[in-house]
Amino acid sequence: MRIVTRDPFTRELDAWRNTVEQLLSELPRSTYQESRPWVLPLDVIETDDKFIVKASLPGVNPDDLDITFSDNILTIQGEIKDEAEKNEGAYLLRERRFGLFQRSIALPERVDADKIEATYKDGVLILSIPKVEEIKPKRIAIKTK
Repeated sequence: MRIVTRDPFTRELDAWRNTVEQLLSELPRSTYQESRPWVLPLDVIETDDKFIVKASLPGVNPDDLDITFSDNILTIQGEIKDEAEKNEGAYLLRERRFGLFQRSIALPERVDADKIEATYKDGVLILSIPKVEEIKPKRIAIKTK
């Protein structure tokens, strides 16, 4: 016969965890997601002469985006509009995000803000942000005699 002892503290933690999980599962999923802004995921690539920023924004109208650059901070903000509620039935799963979003990042080097270019194709926003001229690495040739 094997006797298993259980710590009362562990039992209380398990009960607390179960209560929290139950409360979270009872929240209406769409209301929970709508009430908070979400963070826009980005890819930031650095080359010798520029930064490239990519953001996947499928279904977003480019006119609903606001892109600013100030004090070396790039900010992308906008809104993904929710589809009008249709009487199609009850959601079993709703994971597509909608609502307001904003993302700000500081670039590690000075850039030429007047030459930033933005393109939007197939749901992907691509920003090309050139570095200022003096930041670019300079190759120094070695002369031999």
